[in-house]
Amino acid sequence: IGTLVLSVAGLSACNNMMPQKDAAMTSPMHSQSMAKMNIVQVAQSNPDFSVLVEAVQAAGLGTMLSDPNGHYTVFAPTNDAFMQALQETGMTKAQLFANKPLLTKILGGHVVDGDMAMYAKDVKPGKVMTASNDTIVITPQMMIMDENGRTAKLLKTDIAANNGVVHVIDKVLLPK
Repeated sequence: IGTLVLSVAGLSACNNMMPQKDAAMTSPMHSQSMAKMNIVQVAQSNPDFSVLVEAVQAAGLGTMLSDPNGHYTVFAPTNDAFMQALQETGMTKAQLFANKPLLTKILGGHVVDGDMAMYAKDVKPGKVMTASNDTIVITPQMMIMDENGRTAKLLKTDIAANNGVVHVIDKVLLPK
């Protein structure tokens, strides 16, 4: 989690490093241009990850996920997934973001830091250890199951970044 905390701090620091928006950036970006951005910049470039970006900043994980030497696989929940998780837990966004240890644990459960990023073709059913030392399970149906038995669907895979890959999921993975 110490490394994860460093990473989130990096994400916050990178918030001001996004390239200036121009006409090319307002249209959907292709994965080749995203591959020049780090994980944080990829998330910042997609309005459907605005809550995730806020969460990463609140947890101080920006620096870690901006590390150019990282090999991260990030299962990125959409804004709708965050709203659903808040309803499930009965928390407000402000309450969740104010609870930095819980927020850091939840976010760490979406990050796998390995020798190489896991692209869809590399993902096999089985258990995977996350950056928060939680275990997620990749089911034979290629869904992600958290420690509570909740499953998330992969909505989009293989969004390449210069320090890893992002897979979009429809649920926030929650620790036990």
